[in-house]
Amino acid sequence: MAAPGRAGAALRAPLCALLCLALAAAARGRPSPVKVLSDGMWRELLQDEWMVEFYAPWCPACESLQPEWEKFAEWGEDLGVNVAKVDVTEQPGLSGRFIITALPTIYHCKDGEFRRYQGARNKAAFINFINDKEWKSIEPVSSWFGPSSFLMSSMSALFKLSMWIRHGHGYLTENLGIPVWGSYAVFGLATLFLGMVLGLLMVFLADCICPSKKHRAPQLQPQPRKQGPESAHLLKSRYEEQEGDEGDVSDEETEGKEGSKKDSSPSGVRQRPVPRAAPLQKS
Repeated sequence: MAAPGRAGAALRAPLCALLCLALAAAARGRPSPVKVLSDGMWRELLQDEWMVEFYAPWCPACESLQPEWEKFAEWGEDLGVNVAKVDVTEQPGLSGRFIITALPTIYHCKDGEFRRYQGARNKAAFINFINDKEWKSIEPVSSWFGPSSFLMSSMSALFKLSMWIRHGHGYLTENLGIPVWGSYAVFGLATLFLGMVLGLLMVFLADCICPSKKHRAPQLQPQPRKQGPESAHLLKSRYEEQEGDEGDVSDEETEGKEGSKKDSSPSGVRQRPVPRAAPLQKS
């Protein structure tokens, strides 16, 4: 009787192993509930409710968080929240919009407001954060530093440019075999050329907006209005009266000067008669 029992146990062991392998294969074949975001999908974060994880493949802390994040994503449909992740090594524009300086970093997004999650990193804490609306106790990111602001859009462009420069450097050194100093020289010359082009463009725009005096259009002088015959006759009479007054004043001035000259001449000085002394009488 012992032999058939042992044979059944021996048969059950391979069946269990096959069942486990089948379940693992099914789990691997099932799509992940975590959504993958790219630079061109960031506007989707402005609508509905999201929990977004920023990670990197080489980060050990990010690898340890992945199982808990996957379990939390399975509850996303029940909680009414979208669970997503962003690979900062592949999507530099999104990491620039959120200024990611530590990994992993988790953000809560709801109706265009962004809050940084700083709680425990396990499935229960994530569920309570959404279900109990604990995010209301966190101050949202200022609109100046929001992902949709002009400042963060500029930062996103800079992050993309840095990634492009790094890829270009790798292509020049690895694929084309150019030495490192040669790659630096190429980027340096390209920077100088772009600077010259931008400088000329700025000078051209400034000259168009504020042209110099040499190139300014001549301003039209206002032409005097034509005077009628009555106004011309009146002006002529006033001019003649002024000339007559000036002539009278000049004649009076000349007469006064001549009189003063006569008075000042020696012949014109009057001499008073001096009385003679009376003769002395002899006693």
